[in-house]
Amino acid sequence: MGLPERPRPAGGLRGRPHVPSELWRMFRRSEGSRAGDSDPCSVSENRVRGNIVRYVQDQGSLVSGRSSSCQVCLEKRLFFNMSVLQPVELLSLARLEITFLWEPLSSAALLQGSRAVSVSLYKVTRATLKEGDPRANRRLLLSQSVPLQLGPSTVTLDLTSMAESWRKPSHNYGLVVELLPFGADPNELLPFHPGSSLPSKPAPTLPVVRAWLVAVSLNPQQCRSRQRRSAVRLPVTLSNVCKARRLYIDFKDVGWQDWIIAPQGYMANYCHGECPFPISESLNSTNHAILQTLVHSLDPQDTPQPCCVPIRLSPISMLYYDNNDNVVLRHYQDMVVDECGCR
Repeated sequence: MGLPERPRPAGGLRGRPHVPSELWRMFRRSEGSRAGDSDPCSVSENRVRGNIVRYVQDQGSLVSGRSSSCQVCLEKRLFFNMSVLQPVELLSLARLEITFLWEPLSSAALLQGSRAVSVSLYKVTRATLKEGDPRANRRLLLSQSVPLQLGPSTVTLDLTSMAESWRKPSHNYGLVVELLPFGADPNELLPFHPGSSLPSKPAPTLPVVRAWLVAVSLNPQQCRSRQRRSAVRLPVTLSNVCKARRLYIDFKDVGWQDWIIAPQGYMANYCHGECPFPISESLNSTNHAILQTLVHSLDPQDTPQPCCVPIRLSPISMLYYDNNDNVVLRHYQDMVVDECGCR
């Protein structure tokens, strides 16, 4: 399956991240595509080459709820583990998506508080010493305001070149998101320290920050310029002649249900049957197979019959969790037997 080992997601079923709606749409589109409608080696939604789409989860931490330099700010570190990409994969796109979620508030509360939040995104250029100033090792990437509203707000940024550099050892120091309510004056509030009582004057509302990196990559070893074919409906026959037979693989039966999200199984089919002499054109045989069958008819002890093997296969798409609980959409070639022949 192109994986170094069988994935064993760390989180339990309830603790795993939900599948983003965009991935579900991409999966269902690929499952419903007809012959020639889609290229399994490209991601049309992002207009880039690729056969693997990952939602890489943020492994960063919240810095005590407030930053050291601003008592009404919220500082969130972001870290995305790019080692989940195999060395053979070519990174086509890495898009950062940060979502801000406010707790349900009444209309009166919205009117009384700040109307927007100032968002600053920094790249951490090197590790910071324990007593050093963390701001000395930061480079500003983005600064904009996010409106305070009921429901989520999302900020996106293309980080493809940066994410590519993160794949090198000791090059990934992560990002920092800093939030400050518009109109808030840090000097008007009492200092805040973890473990102490809250300031006498409440700080403006700050949102919950959730982030992930949408990474699209291409594994050239598993991607050939073959179009997806529509599903082949095989007739039920009792013939012993070489042809494709029905085989449904249920991932629960093979113990893979704990990491595969969808599909729960698929019609894989298999080839079975004899290649009798004389071989007819319907058996899709090669010239070599025809001559081998002829020799077998003359000397069956020393020359075996040709084998019944797949000669046309089609791909499927799979949604699954990897070892880091990232949600992955991957297109797999040669998964469904469409046609058999004598070889």
